[in-house]
Amino acid sequence: MARALYIHWPFCLAKCPYCDFNSHVRDTVDHAAWQAALLAEMRHEHRRAGGEKLESIFFGGGTPSLMPPALVDALLREAQALWGFADGIEITLEGNPSSVEAANYAALAAVGINRVSLGLQSLDDQALRFLGRLHNVDEGLRALDVAQRNFTRVSFDLIYALPGQTSQQWEAQLSRALGFGTGHLSLYQLTIEPGTRFATMVRTHEFEPLDDDAAADLFELTRALTREAGLPAYEVSNHARRGEESRHNLTYWRYQDYVGIGPGAHGRRGGMATVRHKKPENWLAAVADRGDGLSEERVLSPNEQASEALMMGLRLTEGIDLADLRERFGIPVSEMIDSKKFNFYQRKGLVGQDRALMWITEAGMPLLDGLLSELICADLVSE
Repeated sequence: MARALYIHWPFCLAKCPYCDFNSHVRDTVDHAAWQAALLAEMRHEHRRAGGEKLESIFFGGGTPSLMPPALVDALLREAQALWGFADGIEITLEGNPSSVEAANYAALAAVGINRVSLGLQSLDDQALRFLGRLHNVDEGLRALDVAQRNFTRVSFDLIYALPGQTSQQWEAQLSRALGFGTGHLSLYQLTIEPGTRFATMVRTHEFEPLDDDAAADLFELTRALTREAGLPAYEVSNHARRGEESRHNLTYWRYQDYVGIGPGAHGRRGGMATVRHKKPENWLAAVADRGDGLSEERVLSPNEQASEALMMGLRLTEGIDLADLRERFGIPVSEMIDSKKFNFYQRKGLVGQDRALMWITEAGMPLLDGLLSELICADLVSE
């Protein structure tokens, strides 16, 4: 049964680098039609994943902070009528740090949004230009101030390990970020993904990525500074004061069911993977035709579910309960975790275990991706 609801709003009203939906820029949006379609999808998913009260709702996608508050209100009212809300439900809005969006914050808070996640990305104007962001530091900090005055909980993200970035530069920036007093920070190392603008820039020698040793040093510095400030890492890239962890993201990382509605939204429910049509017009047409925008609804094998649960759960500082996975998926632990490799990396101090609980250690976290590929049995992943 679903404990979390993800609502994807695909539109950007001006071209921006914040999402992959630039082709979905619209001068106008028929909000009545979108409200009807999103409500229809919500009802469809409730028929398949009802029964538990929602613990979190997350509005993400293109520019959800520009959604009309009346539309957000209608969606929240329907979600509460269908599932009910758990005490202290977390309702998050993903926002870009622009003055246009910040002007909408008070109205969005009034209809029930109680947490915002801001994409500040950097506190350095030169870095923001390198990252292709449209805002500058001053505009981002003004948006942060408005967010902190309107929402109970605020998080923002920064990207580090930029080309040529030194420990002194990152320490100064992170210390400044910690001084703003938010209860949650998402701190990501710059990664060069194939097919991206950054990959092209590296190939044409426009910049040289920071080397692995320097990036590892910045990772260790990040963990030390956030821990000292009372926001220890609870996931490889996420840091929070106790009780301010993202409940919605914990649903993903703990491999619990969640409903995803709207164009391009993914979901997991009852051992099934759901995917919505990505193009807004195709999604709308599908909802009008049959009441949902699904492009795929696929049963996941026990091996697939166990593999996903391990990939997600071992990102968490708390680790994962292997006995629970064995119970959930009917797969022996010996067929999920390569015992020889586990023993080798345990001797190296990179993984730990206490009875059925397994985790990646502080020393192992910088090597997480490589460890996952080594520890999880190949047969589990290759299915």
